[in-house]
Amino acid sequence: MSLCPSITETLIDFGLAEQIVGVTKFCIHPADVVARLPKVGGTKDPDLDLILAARPDLVLLNEEENRREDFEALTAKGVPVETSLPKRVTDVPAELRRLGDLTGATEIAERRAVELEARIAALEADEKPGFTYAYLIWRDPWMSVNDDTYVADLLGRAGGINVFGDAPDRYPAVTLDDLRAKHPDVVFLPDEPFPFKAKHQAELAVEGLDRTRLVSGDDCCWHGVRSIRGVRLMRTLVSDRIESHVQT
Repeated sequence: MSLCPSITETLIDFGLAEQIVGVTKFCIHPADVVARLPKVGGTKDPDLDLILAARPDLVLLNEEENRREDFEALTAKGVPVETSLPKRVTDVPAELRRLGDLTGATEIAERRAVELEARIAALEADEKPGFTYAYLIWRDPWMSVNDDTYVADLLGRAGGINVFGDAPDRYPAVTLDDLRAKHPDVVFLPDEPFPFKAKHQAELAVEGLDRTRLVSGDDCCWHGVRSIRGVRLMRTLVSDRIESHVQT
């Protein structure tokens, strides 16, 4: 059983869909597969009775997505639970291998880990002109990320310098005045957890913040097999920045 969307996607990629006895309502990839899997509530409010009734051999949690009290409640009932918290994209290959070991999918897990390691190496080898950025995750209040996050590590490998990198909170609340004062080269607007859209780009443009870019929140924030797509997106950002740098 998986209570974390990125772990669910990885398990399905490993060919384990038929062995998954429950997922959360936020597990959305791949849509055609998760649609037919049993739902056991949300990441922050799972239905523990449903989980226990499913009698899973293993429940997989993420320390950021899921709550400690649910971990403690499940372990108190004797349910085997494993947790993860990759904060760097370079943490993910080991996590893929560990998940493969836990689920008996070692061969495909190794292939995905090797593929990710190769993509990370290629990204590291890319020329990078560098850019400053703010990555927003919420509106009302506006919220960003500091450098102690997976997304900041990923963007940093593309040459990104986080203007809120030294904020004391991992997910600091910020104001539009803060954003203007930091003067980032680009403000990234992901489609999750807050669903930023073109209308929010227009809203920020009115406030004098017109250098924005819509991005996939899943690709930027999810770990596991999704990290492969995340690194690919970073290489696109590098290419775009180089092209812009050459033009100027």
